[in-house]
Amino acid sequence: MKQQIADGVDALIMDNRDHVATVLREIMSGDTVRYRDDHGIREITAIDLIPFGHKIAIEVLDTGDDVCKYGEIIGRACFAILVGQHVHVHNIEGIRGRGDRAGKAGT
Repeated sequence: MKQQIADGVDALIMDNRDHVATVLREIMSGDTVRYRDDHGIREITAIDLIPFGHKIAIEVLDTGDDVCKYGEIIGRACFAILVGQHVHVHNIEGIRGRGDRAGKAGT
């Protein structure tokens, strides 16, 4: 289900399957980040500095877990990722178009 922008939110998710939200402003470590899902407005605490437009984890991800954004798998966690951590190329690997991953489960 597509989400609507709510007043006072700091990040957006587009699908309830998402593991990450996209931040709408630069987020400082320790900031409260608000986003909306089907259950209403949620709040999490940022662990890291997160630049505008980057992703913040809204669920715990274990090493090797698929990472979902916009209801689609965008990569795989290279390390365990905690709620509130910055999610970017330093802790996820892209899996689309990778011939070395062709035919493997979850790709």
